[in-house]
Amino acid sequence: MRDIDVSALLDGARFNAFHARVLCCCALIIIFDGYDLVIYGVVLPALMQAWGLTALQAGLLGSCALVGMMLGALFFGPLSDRIGRRRTIMACVVLFSGFTVLNGFARTPEQFALCRFIAGLGIGGVMPNVVALMNEYAPRRLRSTLVAIMFSGYSLGGMLSAGLGMLLMPAWGWPAVFFVAGMPLLMMPWLVRQLPESLDFLLRRGQAGRAQQLLAWAAPDYRAQPGDRLQAAGGRNPRVAVAELFREGRTLRTLMLWLAFFCCLLMVYALGSWLPKLMNAAGYGLDTSLGFLLALNFGAIFGAIGGGWLGDRIGLGRVLLAFFVVGALALALLALRSPLPVLYGLIGVAGACTIGTQILANACTVQFYPAHIRSTGLGWAMGVGRLGAIIGPLLGGALHAAQLPLQASFLAFALPGLVGAGAILAFLRWRPGRAHGPAGKPLESTFG
Repeated sequence: MRDIDVSALLDGARFNAFHARVLCCCALIIIFDGYDLVIYGVVLPALMQAWGLTALQAGLLGSCALVGMMLGALFFGPLSDRIGRRRTIMACVVLFSGFTVLNGFARTPEQFALCRFIAGLGIGGVMPNVVALMNEYAPRRLRSTLVAIMFSGYSLGGMLSAGLGMLLMPAWGWPAVFFVAGMPLLMMPWLVRQLPESLDFLLRRGQAGRAQQLLAWAAPDYRAQPGDRLQAAGGRNPRVAVAELFREGRTLRTLMLWLAFFCCLLMVYALGSWLPKLMNAAGYGLDTSLGFLLALNFGAIFGAIGGGWLGDRIGLGRVLLAFFVVGALALALLALRSPLPVLYGLIGVAGACTIGTQILANACTVQFYPAHIRSTGLGWAMGVGRLGAIIGPLLGGALHAAQLPLQASFLAFALPGLVGAGAILAFLRWRPGRAHGPAGKPLESTFG
C-alpha cells in the first residue's frame, strides 16, 4: 500500500499530449470568452449611432456585462470547488455563448443590456475555473508559461472580434458579429469529452478510480497499484469558505491582490470599451480605430506569454510589478502627440502591460492559494476586481462626455497602474511566518 503525493507527481511531470489537450480545450474557451467580451468595444460606435446613445448611456450599457462578470466570478468560482470545475465550465460556456448570440437579436438598449448581463455571468464564471484547472495539471516548471499561453486566448478572441467587425459590419451590420459567438455551442460535445475534471475535486469526493486514470495520463511515470492512496492537497473534506482566503497569514496579501485586480481591470476595460471611440473622435477613421484595438490585443499576447516565461524564471511577483509600472508609463506617453507607428507601438505596449498583466495576475493568484480554495480565491479576486471593470467604461464615458482632450483620458487611465504597482509591492514585501505557497514552499520562493 502506497501513499501517493498527487501534487508532487503533477509538479514533476513532463509536458505531454494530455497537457496539450487541456491547454487546447481551455484556450478555445478563453478565445470565445474574450471574443464575447471585447465585442462591445467593436460595435460601440455603431450602437451609439443606431440608438442615439449618449456617451454616459453607452458607458452604462457597457458595464452591464461587467456587473454580470463580477457576480459570475463570485458565484461560479466557489461553486466549482463544491460541484467540480468541469461541470461549472460547461454551464458557463452555455451562458456566455448563448446569450451573446441573443444579443444580435436585441432591438432596444434594454434588451441588449439584459443579454449582456446574463452573458457576463458566464464570462466571469468561466475565467477562474479554466485558469485553476490549467494551473492544477501544468508541470511546475512550465506553470506560469502554460497559464499565460492559455489566457492569451483572450487577446486572440479580442483580435478576432475586431477583425470580424471590420469585415462583417460594413455589409451585415453590428448584429452579425454577435452571431459568430454561437460556435462554442456547436463544440460542446467535443469539449465535454475532452475536458478533464479537477483531480483535487475527485479525491475530495472519493472518486479514486477516475483520479488514478487522470493521474496516469498527466504523469505517465505513475503506475497504479492496488491499494494506492492518493493524497489531495487540501485533504478529504477541507472547508471551502471565503474566510479561508484570510487564514494562515493570507489576509494582507489577499487584500493587495484584490486591489491589484481592481486597478488592472479598470485599465483593461476602460481601454477595451473606449479605445476605438476615443481614437475615432480624435479624427482617426473607423478601420484605423479598430486597428488600434487589434494592436492592443496583439501586444497582450506577447505580454502574457513573455511575462509567463519570465515569471517561471525570476518570479511572477517581480514581473507583475514591472508590468504595472511600464503599463502606466505607456499610457502616460499616449497623452503626447506621436506619429502613427509610434502610437501603434505604445498601444501594443499598453496591451502587453494591462491585459497581459491581468493574465499574469490570474496565474499568480492560483499559485498563491492552496488547491482546495484555488477557484474561490481567484473567483473572489476577479469578482472584487470587476468593480474596477465596471468603473472603467463609466470613466471612459464620463471623460468623453466632458469633451476633454484625448490626452486627459490616457493620463486618467494610467493612474491606476501606479496604484496597482504599489499593491503588488506590498504583496511581495509581506513575509508572514505561516504563509506558504501551494506546494508548501515559502511564498517568497514561489513569487520571487
